[in-house]
Amino acid sequence: MGKLIKYFLNGLLLVAPIVLTVYILVALFFWIDGLMNIDSEKYPGLGLLTMFVLVTVVGFIARSLAVRPLLVLAERILHRTPLVSIIYSSLKDLFDAFVGDNQKFNRPVLVCVNEETKAYRLGFATCDDIAGLHRPELMAVYYPHSYNFSGELQLVPKESVTYLELPSSEVMKFIVSGGVSKL
Repeated sequence: MGKLIKYFLNGLLLVAPIVLTVYILVALFFWIDGLMNIDSEKYPGLGLLTMFVLVTVVGFIARSLAVRPLLVLAERILHRTPLVSIIYSSLKDLFDAFVGDNQKFNRPVLVCVNEETKAYRLGFATCDDIAGLHRPELMAVYYPHSYNFSGELQLVPKESVTYLELPSSEVMKFIVSGGVSKL
């Protein structure tokens, strides 16, 4: 009976990540197809393809000089509208941090959080100068949570931070996996 349970657990460890990944991708296809009112049974994935093409065309048009003044005007209006400005600026900053020209999670660091026990945390330096808080000796480090899409920001002494010569994506994967994936 013990061997049977071990075989089951080994199979579960192999099959579960694959099945869940496929399930999430298929659910994403159907969700986007539903948003675009496309019959998923007839044309599965057409919504995703259409969304990709539309976003790419919008990106191309947004890069033209003729549209730039309209984008600046629209952004000013969004920034001045109460409540909308909080939502818009937060989402814009979040997207910029991951995929914009001003990516923030590209400097992995190792922070000594307890000198006595030699305890360290992995994170990402997001701001080297906290002079706005009148604490120039501090810097901002973001710590993503493991197995979650959240994290926390901590202001730490600069001398506690060691920059790592590692790819940011590998460090993020290591943190989000709870240290299970290889660095």
